[in-house]
Amino acid sequence: MREAVLRSHRHAGLARLYGATALACLFACAVPTVPALAQDITANPVPSGTQMLLAADTLVYNNDNNTVTAVGGVQIDYGGNKLVAQRVEYNRNTKRLVASGAVELINSDGTKINSDHIDITDDFADGFVNALRVETVNKAYFASESAERMGGVLTTFHNGVYTACEPCEDKPDSAPTWRVKARKIIWNGEKKTVRFENANFEFFGFPLAYLPAFEIADPTVKRKSGFLIPGIVYKSDLGVGVKIPYYFALSPTYDLTVTGTGYTKQGFLGEAEWRQRFNNGEYSLKIAGIHQQDPDAFIDNGVRNVDSGAAGDPNKFRGMMGTKGQFAINDRWNFGWDVLLQTDKNFSRTYAIDGYSDTVHQSSIYLTGLNDRNYFDVRAMRFEVQENTLSSDATARAGEQPWVLPSLDYAYIPDMAVAGGQLSLNVNARVISRDRLDVALADPLDDTSINNVRGIEGQSSRLTTEAEWKRTFTTDGGLQLTPLLALRGDAGYVNANTASLNAINQMATNLGEQDDMRTSLARYMATLGLEMRWPVLFSMASSSHIVEPMAQVFVRPNEQYVGGLAVPNEDAQSFVFDATTLFERDKFSGYDRMEGGTRANVGFRYSGAYEGGWSTNAIFGQSYQLAGQNSYTAPDLVNVGAYSGLDKPTSDYVGLIGFNSPSGFSGSLSGRFDEQTFDVRRAEVKAAYSGLPVSLTAKYAFIQAQPLYGFETDRHEVTLGASTHLAENWRVFGTGTYDIKQSVLVKDGVGFAYNDSCFTYLMTFSESRDLVTKEVSQNVGFNLSFRTLGDFGSSTSAIDTIQ
Repeated sequence: MREAVLRSHRHAGLARLYGATALACLFACAVPTVPALAQDITANPVPSGTQMLLAADTLVYNNDNNTVTAVGGVQIDYGGNKLVAQRVEYNRNTKRLVASGAVELINSDGTKINSDHIDITDDFADGFVNALRVETVNKAYFASESAERMGGVLTTFHNGVYTACEPCEDKPDSAPTWRVKARKIIWNGEKKTVRFENANFEFFGFPLAYLPAFEIADPTVKRKSGFLIPGIVYKSDLGVGVKIPYYFALSPTYDLTVTGTGYTKQGFLGEAEWRQRFNNGEYSLKIAGIHQQDPDAFIDNGVRNVDSGAAGDPNKFRGMMGTKGQFAINDRWNFGWDVLLQTDKNFSRTYAIDGYSDTVHQSSIYLTGLNDRNYFDVRAMRFEVQENTLSSDATARAGEQPWVLPSLDYAYIPDMAVAGGQLSLNVNARVISRDRLDVALADPLDDTSINNVRGIEGQSSRLTTEAEWKRTFTTDGGLQLTPLLALRGDAGYVNANTASLNAINQMATNLGEQDDMRTSLARYMATLGLEMRWPVLFSMASSSHIVEPMAQVFVRPNEQYVGGLAVPNEDAQSFVFDATTLFERDKFSGYDRMEGGTRANVGFRYSGAYEGGWSTNAIFGQSYQLAGQNSYTAPDLVNVGAYSGLDKPTSDYVGLIGFNSPSGFSGSLSGRFDEQTFDVRRAEVKAAYSGLPVSLTAKYAFIQAQPLYGFETDRHEVTLGASTHLAENWRVFGTGTYDIKQSVLVKDGVGFAYNDSCFTYLMTFSESRDLVTKEVSQNVGFNLSFRTLGDFGSSTSAIDTIQ
């Protein structure tokens, strides 16, 4: 035997081997491709001429056996692929590579392969591995007693185990949350599938199901045609439903999902969703439909919900079509849409169609631009209220919802200061069309008892432009003065039909006001204002406090067309006066109303920080109508100023106080109080604790009676929520809302959940009650999610009601 032995120390024995030598040829072929043996993932190609780095305690050439062996702490780095072993031998006669002794190979893509012994041909078409362990890039794990590779694309694991659960650091030998044990696991690198034969599914170490054979997509493949994991749902008027989806991976850029759901009460629901992606955006198209077997299941207290179908019609068809899309035109501009069409007002919510089951769905087509501090948005909108309330004319109810064609918002703030201050410009425009008059009646049986006209039948349009300039000066004493100048102009057109004009006239008669509906209007508002703030800091040994007295004065002419029912109010209906709006220049929520007259807002703001992480905050104040006509005393078509607390020369007091603690406790108290008696007009109390093992939330809301809005009595409502961790990863939670005045539990629900890195389980049960009919609707939702395997259970809309 002739041997040549080269010995070197690990740190000093780093050798560079090139393509002319046998060992270089060995590792040039071997290292990049070994990961494919383990999991059919081909290593990234290594550019020609790439240098290889080899470090070992001993390098042995055996010319008799024609082998080259590296022994002791072998480390090889070639093109980003790293191999570590105690011994690596290459046989030039058989062209086989054998690595042994704590072999670890890390592919350039991050895949880790561990084994005690690897024996493979240098073309990597065939080979064997003993005691194999594989960790993929997405944290999926394979292990087997042995594995063999054939034909360069097929890898077979014998007595293998698969899981997506990371090993426990404290107990690495303990069973993972779930795993699949199989007599044989066949990984097809060409078809990108993994087939399990004679498999057992184990859950927390206990066998749960025996599966003779099943197949899943390669964990490295995100898109592959096949059946998705089924789901199950329950709803009281639908029954139990089993959902089976099938996914078509038609190309890398578009796909199709077809879903069939069988309900025990209503029959078969079919769904199909097409999705397509482009370089600058994506869109989807979804359709769904059902021929209902039992429309009678939707009868409430002997009265039929007309959307559910006519009595005795076993094949009542209900369906929908929806599409969504969003595209980036360039870095500044985006275009998109969200459109829903359905046979009735409540189909998508009744059958929990994902993406279209919101209580109020806004269909829209929009164009949006954003550049630094400048903003542009134009959109067409249609609102659809998906309600369960009984209606004698569903088509009429749908006609009350407006078409907005279009709505435009534009905001511009120059980069440069103007006269030392900030100038801002805002433009708003909207055109609204409604097919049916929308009114609220004090007495549902009396058509003349009109409290307000929420929307006219016909068309109305408005264009608003507003400019504001303000600048802040700070005195030596710390007083901050901010003068403000604002100018606004409106132009509008109203085309109300006879039914709308009659309703407005009847409302004016009921309120003792004038009926002065205009077909066109032009109005302006000029504001001269001054804000004064004096923040004072108090520092103590263990805390710091900032008290900031504030006062604002806004001088304006009277609001034009105030004191008569002259213009529609479409976007300024949701008005609430509280501490958060105390210091607003214009407290109306939209552009259809504007605040007029001279008004002062006076109060203070406070914040405190304490040693140990505690903090507090507060706002308190009052508003005064100093001159001119009070805009909040004059009713519009929706009586927006009534009961607001601003509908008198001296407003109600408004206040808010809150705290946060490092231990997880937080709370707040806010309210509006009568300016003379300090009686509570509106109040909200919130308290919360967030920590382990328990999290709690509580909320109490009180609103005084508002007859003109249809609320004849005071409203009291309590909402409670709780969540507790029974053990690590295990959680129980629940919530409930109770109407104290009507003694009705409006809605309630409980849930149970488990969550770790590879498995999620969630189950909920919820109930809701109609305050008019007292009808109870029940909903059960659950979801099982196995990472890399898929989800099984209800849609997210069935679960989010309690989360």
